[in-house]
Amino acid sequence: MDMNNLLSLPTLSVTICAILLFPFFLFWLHRSRSGTQAAAKTPPEAGGAWPLIGHLHLLSGTQPPHVTLGKLADKYGPIFTLRFGVDRTLVISNYEMAKQCFTINDKAFASRPKSIAFEIMGYNFSMIGFSLYGSYWRTVRKIATVHVLSNQRIEILLKQVMESEVKTAMNGSYDFWQKMKNEGNSKRAITEMKKWFGDIAINVMFRTVVGKRFDGDEEENQRIRKTVRDFFDLSGSFVIGDMLPYLRWLDLDGKEKEMKKTAKELDEFVCVWLDQHKRNKNCGGVEYDFMDMLLSTVDGQDIDGRDSDTTIKATCLALILAGTDTTSATLTWALSLLLNNREVLKTAIQELDTQIGMEKMAKKSDLTKLGYLQAIIMETLRLYPPTPLSLPHESIEDCIVGGYHVPAGTRLLTNLSKLQQDPLIYLNPLEFRPERFLTTHKDVDVKGQHFELIPFGAGRRMCPGISFGIQLMQITLATLLHGFDIVTPNEGPVDMVEYKSLTSIKTSPLEVILTPRLSIQAFVQN
Repeated sequence: MDMNNLLSLPTLSVTICAILLFPFFLFWLHRSRSGTQAAAKTPPEAGGAWPLIGHLHLLSGTQPPHVTLGKLADKYGPIFTLRFGVDRTLVISNYEMAKQCFTINDKAFASRPKSIAFEIMGYNFSMIGFSLYGSYWRTVRKIATVHVLSNQRIEILLKQVMESEVKTAMNGSYDFWQKMKNEGNSKRAITEMKKWFGDIAINVMFRTVVGKRFDGDEEENQRIRKTVRDFFDLSGSFVIGDMLPYLRWLDLDGKEKEMKKTAKELDEFVCVWLDQHKRNKNCGGVEYDFMDMLLSTVDGQDIDGRDSDTTIKATCLALILAGTDTTSATLTWALSLLLNNREVLKTAIQELDTQIGMEKMAKKSDLTKLGYLQAIIMETLRLYPPTPLSLPHESIEDCIVGGYHVPAGTRLLTNLSKLQQDPLIYLNPLEFRPERFLTTHKDVDVKGQHFELIPFGAGRRMCPGISFGIQLMQITLATLLHGFDIVTPNEGPVDMVEYKSLTSIKTSPLEVILTPRLSIQAFVQN
């Protein structure tokens, strides 16, 4: 055999191998492309988009947005997209999608979108709940968690604040009933409970954050209440300037003007509190509240480009806003549900009488014995989560959810109301049945680990004040139900119409007649 034939043997072998392997290469290439195409598949988009504004018109009706989006989920499934102007928004509405978003893709969805509301009313994204993901958010959240919302802080200091404010409200209602009784009008001693619950919540938050009660000039208090309500209404509204940024300068819907007015009023309030704390500090005052602590921790320091005054004002205001509206709203829904379900109310009172007795009011130490009352709070949060549409997230990197490709920059809305009323998870999901959390769902809690019940969110952006809020709601509701018989003025049902806002609140007042169940000693004892 000559040299040329010897040289051709390896070449021939390579050629034969290539021919044999080529079909396998084509098969691998096809699978690779198929996988890429599957990964690039986008979630279904709801129909009915209009030019320029996209699907914005679908949310312009009178019903709350979470109801509209729930109906769209019935049509398009638990994951779909909408277009609000230039922004693409992913809407999820079952626990499987939520779990993927807040576990596997938790970091991807850890940021917030840059909305006009958060910019103007949130000190340029400086409030904890509205700030973008990064070092500033991590620093401020750590400060708030350690110095206000930790279990140790709640147990040592805030327990007394909660109990004393609830007792003050109870004594005030007892005195009102006694006065009306002496005047022969005890059956018309009507109390508006949205305000009653709101007074407790705002006083607890004021004492915790700025060291004083919310009991100053009544006209001033009403201004603060209205401004807080405007904040939540504007935060939950859809703004043309967000949807179509190139038209922002026109402020076509007037929302930016309203936001600037609300932001100015909120800032005026908190500036007064901050100046008072600075004067007290300069005079050698003792640290006793969260604003004092912030002054000693960050005063004079910039945090990620924010001056210390901005950080202090934004953080204190965020805690007051978050702890007031959601707490009072949930308690209002809880009492409304109980008044419309008298057997549940009767069972709750029996538990209170058995575990606490009739000689004293409930205390925070009694809460561990009140399993049925805890279930009532959980069932209320299931049916009426504080924010039915969770605060929007925004993806900072590409990710896969439900087999669909979600690009960076996509906004995420979690329809908590729809998710928590899933008939595949909850039997008779629209009915108020607290006992489900003592039987079929007894191992479920609201701390972000059970995605069928996440009223405070989940993942790294979940609400840090869960323990604080839950305990305040439990002690308030327990003391109220134990201390008073409660009926509506006409003894009829309570309407359950929701107000269209960022938070879930009842549209109409909740008027009731409170008649003492306990002896006068229970009200006057220290």
